[in-house]
Amino acid sequence: MTESAYRSLPSVDALLQSEEVTDLVRNFSHEAVTTIAREELGKARAAIKSTGAAPELDSMVAQIVKRADRAWGAWPKPVVNATGVVLHTNLGRSPLSSDAARAAAESASIYSDLEFDLGSGKRGSRNAHISDLISQTTGAEAGIAVNNNASAVLLTLAAVSGVNNEKNEVIVSRGEAVEIGGGFRIPDVMRQSGATLVEVGTTNRTYAADYEAAISPNTAAILKVHPSNFVVEGFTHVPELVDMVGVGKKHGIPVINDLGSGCLVDTRKYGLDQEPKAQDSVSDGAALTLFSGDKLLGGPQAGLIAGEKQWVDLVSKHPLARAVRIDKMTLSAIAATLVSYLKGAHEEDIPIWNMISMSEALIASRAEKWKSESGIGEVQRARSAVGGGSLPGQTLPTTILAIDPIGSPDGFAANLRKAPVAVIARIENDRIMLDPRTVLATQDHAVVEAIKFAVSQSAQ
Repeated sequence: MTESAYRSLPSVDALLQSEEVTDLVRNFSHEAVTTIAREELGKARAAIKSTGAAPELDSMVAQIVKRADRAWGAWPKPVVNATGVVLHTNLGRSPLSSDAARAAAESASIYSDLEFDLGSGKRGSRNAHISDLISQTTGAEAGIAVNNNASAVLLTLAAVSGVNNEKNEVIVSRGEAVEIGGGFRIPDVMRQSGATLVEVGTTNRTYAADYEAAISPNTAAILKVHPSNFVVEGFTHVPELVDMVGVGKKHGIPVINDLGSGCLVDTRKYGLDQEPKAQDSVSDGAALTLFSGDKLLGGPQAGLIAGEKQWVDLVSKHPLARAVRIDKMTLSAIAATLVSYLKGAHEEDIPIWNMISMSEALIASRAEKWKSESGIGEVQRARSAVGGGSLPGQTLPTTILAIDPIGSPDGFAANLRKAPVAVIARIENDRIMLDPRTVLATQDHAVVEAIKFAVSQSAQ
């Protein structure tokens, strides 16, 4: 019987001659498609060895098409974020504004004056324009953008502690020697940068006097790190930045403020605690302020460094700066994002601020519409999260569509992801939760269709 199963397997040529695979061959390399076909035949032989049964031809063809789409189709694939987490790291964090996306696309498709001075006709600086915008939005003397905030921290520490190889100690509160996502640990980063970590204070209480007591002839800088993704409550004390700056200025030592998420607006306006603002860090006297581009700024992945010109120049000229510089598309997107703040249009232009500022009445009406058009679920009150290492523990009131799924919640959620436009939901208490706050206005129809699709699939 097993031999019969082996004999029933199609040849590679037979697979290639099927209509669906023939279409693939017309659009892609014959060799590449053949490789997938051979691999599927290998899997079929393994299945026969294991079960004694051969897969059907149609099944093998479908797998070839599926693998080709996964390997060669557009990526990343668009999804609908219905989780209620505004800055969802796994889903790409902040979606760009239409202006930022347009600027990035235009920059990618044409030549530009990226490093060319139109006035003089000579080589220019790719950082000059973005430095001006960072200065205008934060009040800093100068700025630079690199590929993410982790790079900003690494580059800054390498530059500041490398001024004098013997003067490389950087003072950090024990409670701020943190680890964020992906195993990014401040002590490890400091070690890689060439800086020597000097911990002061305790996990829960550190004072300005602790920093001053740790200063030595080898001290290169004081580093303040925003916790980003956790909260320490209770018997705690963290010195104000201005007090740390006072210590630094007294001893001629720069204070570097790693804001993590960073922000340019007053988050208290939206019923949230205040996320540290880049402008406040600059006005409080930090020599360098570091923050992300794709978190509460609402732009592309980047690390922005704002500060005193002498220190920004030092960072910009470090050899590592070239290794972590960003491309023209990202620079264009950052520029457009910062301009939105200068226009005072961030709530209208930048998707995450549109989501955060969305009225409860509008959210509720969209949830009711989803229920009406899908014919399933219960509208109820819930909480949305900011996420993305921003405002840890902070949530916003929302209204969701809660669905008691047919079958298992995981199965229903999987079917939502298999819909023509994948919808990502969250599961709470065995219910499917769909939050309109994080769904773009143009995606409401996709949510309804995904629900209908999941219901039909679950009923089979």
